[in-house]
Formats: sequence, C-alpha cells, structure tokens
Amino acid sequence: MKVVAIVGSIRKESYNLKLAKYIQDKYKEQLDIEILNIRDLPHYDQDIELNPSEQVREFKNKVAEADAVLWVTPEYNYSIPGVLKNAIDWLSRVEKVMIGKPSWIMGATMGTLGTVRAQQHLRDILFCPGVGSPLLPGNEVYIGVVHEKMDENGNITHEPTVKFLDTVVHNFIDWASKRVR
Repeated sequence: MKVVAIVGSIRKESYNLKLAKYIQDKYKEQLDIEILNIRDLPHYDQDIELNPSEQVREFKNKVAEADAVLWVTPEYNYSIPGVLKNAIDWLSRVEKVMIGKPSWIMGATMGTLGTVRAQQHLRDILFCPGVGSPLLPGNEVYIGVVHEKMDENGNITHEPTVKFLDTVVHNFIDWASKRVR
C-alpha cells in the first residue's frame, strides 16, 4: 500500500518527523511510505489556485497517487501548526485530491497529552466537505513524553508504545485496504 506521510513540523530535529521516519522504516515490508516536504509550499492563495507553483502541483500529485495519508502532527497552541493547515488548504481546492482517501493520525510531544487537542482539530478539518477523508476509527496515537520513549536516533524504545504501534499499523492496513479506491 502506497502511503504519503505529511508531518506538521518542519523543524529538522522534530520528534514528529522522527516518528514518521520510524514508522516508514519499521513497517517498510507492509507499507511504502513517502514523507512529503511541506516546508516549500507557498501560502495558499485563491488568486493562484488555478495556476499553482510546481511545488504545489507535485505535492498534490503525490497525495492523489497515494492509497492513503498518514498525518503526523505536533500541537501548537492547542491546535495544528499553520504549515499543516496550509498544506491541507492546497489539497482541498480545485482537484480536491483527499476526498475519499483513507487517513490516519499520529502525534508526539514532550508534554503528557500527546497532541490530543491538535488531533481533534485535524479530525474536524479532515471531515470538512473539501477534504472528506475517512479516518481510521478508535486507533488514536498520542505519544506523550516522547523524549523519554525515543532514542537519539529516532527509534521508539518504550516497548508498550512499540506494541501499540504494531497494533495500529495492522488495524490501519486491514481497514484501509478495504477502502482504497
């Protein structure tokens, strides 16, 4: 199954980017995951949506060609980062490449709540008419206190978290494979 991962943090040492890379590597036999770069996307602008930049066209094409999307988000001020919202705004306009495409969400933070609020906002956005992406139900991945569960190389070292991720990945593959269009 071809999956694109969209990470809401553009920081080079982001725990969420490390989490996406961990998922990409650990489950490479089951999922073909490409982590997309949202750093270079221009601000969404309706004036240019019919003639977007090459970065926007390439980004939208990769999402359109994927079977599913993995969203990995930090939490900024109780919500998703602006760069992530900007990426979604581009995906929701003109071709609307997300409609019907299966999604799942993960998030990691040094705090205890593990991006709960950001993920709730992201769910609301993913359900809006321009996006319309079905989400894997009941398999929320909130990794709190991530700095104590991940080593310096980005490997999850907390065994209960690893086992939970194994379960969620299995559940996602089973669920999404029935929905891939």
